[in-house]
Amino acid sequence: MSGRIVTLTLNPTVDIEADADQVRPTRKTRTRNERFDPGGGGVNVSRVLQVLGGETLAILLTGGLSGALLEQMLDAQGVPRLCLPIAGDTRMSLTVNDQATKNEFRFVPEGPVVTEPEWRAALAAVEAAEGDWIVGSGSLPRGVPEDFYVRLAALAARQGRRFVLDTSGPPLQAAIGHGLALIKPSRGEFETLVGRSLGTPRALNEAALQLVQAGGAALVAVSLGQEGALLAEPGGVLRLRALDVPALGAVGAGDSFLAAMVLKLSQGAPPREAFAWGMACGAAAVMRPGTAHPRKEDVEALRRQIGEV
Repeated sequence: MSGRIVTLTLNPTVDIEADADQVRPTRKTRTRNERFDPGGGGVNVSRVLQVLGGETLAILLTGGLSGALLEQMLDAQGVPRLCLPIAGDTRMSLTVNDQATKNEFRFVPEGPVVTEPEWRAALAAVEAAEGDWIVGSGSLPRGVPEDFYVRLAALAARQGRRFVLDTSGPPLQAAIGHGLALIKPSRGEFETLVGRSLGTPRALNEAALQLVQAGGAALVAVSLGQEGALLAEPGGVLRLRALDVPALGAVGAGDSFLAAMVLKLSQGAPPREAFAWGMACGAAAVMRPGTAHPRKEDVEALRRQIGEV
């Protein structure tokens, strides 16, 4: 095996972001400052790993003209990739920033239907790809069984590889307890996972710690928006506040967080140190427009700002 981090994205997207003076019903909404990025959970993780100097391979399903565009953009950014063809068209997502209200409007298609031979080809590609760490990230497209990530976890376990999962809903619920090295739900996704509202910091801390101690996942990082994030590990819970940075784009910030945290874990950093780097990278991504564009120098500066953990 190697220190390479392999990411898998079954439902990638071409991310389009633009600004508008105001979004109003019926009338044409004219946009400017259009930006195009390769997107989707694992794709973003690989892109950020590349920026941070990590070794990565992005495995993804692509189809149609939009899939070809996605491949071209990854090549332009120098991201190592293995694109597996599908019959359906890769989805295209749109984010519009309303300058009048400062609201962000996201339009995210459900994506193509993926056939059994297509998703089985993705499993086989991950199995054949060298890399000590596997990151499964993003939603499952139509046609893919809810236990897909359970199958991926079993594959990783057979090969002695570490498996990180960033998804939500039934696919996440199914995978809990199957040897996950790390999960990274949002607060809402975590509450759905545990099946109850967690209205206080103490309730959140206890639920995350219980999940770790019960063997659901070795590490649980829960993003809490403006409240920052928490990390649960067997020895306890660490909370870090959100860094005060100018917010120019939130799309891909969670994927940036995950990329930095997994990179540091793969390099042998303690979980709390890796978590702090994740916080720094997520904040650095927010500082830049478009999808997941943190600058390495910003990540390093913000990590120094956090201090000892």
